[in-house]
Amino acid sequence: MNVTFAAPGQPKSGVLVVFCPEDKKLSGIAAEADKRSGGHISRAMKAIGFEAKREQILDLVAPEKLPLQRIILLGVGDPAKLVAREAELLGGAIAGYLQAAKAESGAVAADLTGLALDAAEFAALLASGATLRTYSFDRYKSKKANNGKGLTALTILTGEAAKAKKAFADYAAVAEGVHFARDLVNEPANKLNPVEFAARVKAKSKAGLAVEILTPAQMKKLGMGALLGVAQGSVNEPRLVIMRWQGGRKNDKPVSFIGKGVTFDTGGISIKPAAGMEDMKGDMGGAACVAGLMLALARRKAKVNAVGVIGLVENMPDGNAQRPGDIVTSMSGKTIAVLNTDAEGRLVLADALWYTQDRFKPQFMINLATLTGAIMVALGKEHAGLFSNSDELSARLYDLGLATGEKVWRMPLAPEYDKMIDFEVADMKNIGGRNAGAITAAQFLQRFVNNVPWVHLDVAGTAMDSNKSPINQSWGSGWGVRLLNRLVADHYES
Repeated sequence: MNVTFAAPGQPKSGVLVVFCPEDKKLSGIAAEADKRSGGHISRAMKAIGFEAKREQILDLVAPEKLPLQRIILLGVGDPAKLVAREAELLGGAIAGYLQAAKAESGAVAADLTGLALDAAEFAALLASGATLRTYSFDRYKSKKANNGKGLTALTILTGEAAKAKKAFADYAAVAEGVHFARDLVNEPANKLNPVEFAARVKAKSKAGLAVEILTPAQMKKLGMGALLGVAQGSVNEPRLVIMRWQGGRKNDKPVSFIGKGVTFDTGGISIKPAAGMEDMKGDMGGAACVAGLMLALARRKAKVNAVGVIGLVENMPDGNAQRPGDIVTSMSGKTIAVLNTDAEGRLVLADALWYTQDRFKPQFMINLATLTGAIMVALGKEHAGLFSNSDELSARLYDLGLATGEKVWRMPLAPEYDKMIDFEVADMKNIGGRNAGAITAAQFLQRFVNNVPWVHLDVAGTAMDSNKSPINQSWGSGWGVRLLNRLVADHYES
């Protein structure tokens, strides 16, 4: 969708969206439109008892004495209480309504009085929400919805058009990263295997990312027996992809993000039940987030040094597949008894985490993984599970989760849980038993981070088939790109 910003003025045709505060006093373009229509808007508000609650809509088709197809009046409640997150949701709600009305273009009058938000920022947030909402994944449909047209253009009318355009540039970069992540999660596994995933990331080098791709031979030389063990049952070779963005000072330590990228997970020999297995094309949601985040940082030229590492494998049952009871040696030298081949993501991350901290000596490591069904039992689809050895990182992510809507909830780590993954004939086992499954998975990962500040985000409930919102109607949500971009922007840019 093409977004533009223009000075306030009455459109000569098409669809116009105007805002109404809870006191129902229209201002700016809304007041002018009401006056030119002979009070049509005011009469309609009164006739239906319009209360101007947040996201309440009054749709006036062919309004009197105006050259418009329709005026959409959108309630905003108390403008003084409208925070950034809610403004973005309003933008998404507007785009969703215009799409439902089969409008190909529209204009939004952002001249709302009484705002606590800066006017330019408000306009940019509306555009951001609309951009996120209009994402769709229909490349495999022979017949496109609305003949492939949909909402293609949106104009935001504001007295701060130039400033709003500048502010929107960063939001547009982040939205591109979110859309990239959504595309990756939505792709079927027969189209997106580890090699193809790596190639699509490599194609983003033109954004300024330095991308390295390690082959199985290179990973074997590094001793990545945990990751390679997961992949050995598939005809599709694994890859380790390293993305680097150098936007900070030369000698600054990078921030780092690590993603689990299981492009399809059958469970291996410990095979999953058939029901719902088709969703396991999304078991690379953590890797998709890291790829989308790194693209966003590059596109907006973030003033930070950042590293993204993703382990890409396919977990399949085969004559050469890893067996329950096998023992593998990770890059760290620690041995792992694989008691369940469906607990494979932690094996991939074990080597990816070790590689990251060993090579890059980062300020922190944040890994994302659709790791356990247990986290959904605990938190549903409202929050991602957060496990960490850093109170500072945990607090920052919690606060930014509330600000962005990508919420996290901290879960415990403790020696008592760590003992649950000790094993008699290896350094550890890859499962801890039925109880505390999400926690023991996190304890497993912690054994590969040493003393680096670290966060594990279990995104099994949020990265795919998550709760829909005004800014996301996609099965693949792109969850985490906006959250982690804000973490970098607010706390780590020079």
